[in-house]
Amino acid sequence: MARKVIDEPSEDVVAQARQERSERRSPFVRIAIFIRQVITELKKVVTPTRKELFGYTGVVLVFVVIMMVLVSGLDFGFSWLVSWVFGDGTLPGVN
Repeated sequence: MARKVIDEPSEDVVAQARQERSERRSPFVRIAIFIRQVITELKKVVTPTRKELFGYTGVVLVFVVIMMVLVSGLDFGFSWLVSWVFGDGTLPGVN
């Protein structure tokens, strides 16, 4: 079985977090620490290449079109069924 690699914080990070937690800091220092941590996390973000971005966009657009067709078909089918059961049996929107 393959061993999974888990992104766990290092011992230094954990020790530093415990030390910071134990010390009472002013709100401005805590905001500065937060902003520093946000910047550190943003440096880890990997942006997609242009080719990947167009691929992802195409997948999303195709999925949205398929879902629109599915929901439109269900809406038309249920409206016809309700019209047939409770109405005169004609198709809605067709005179």
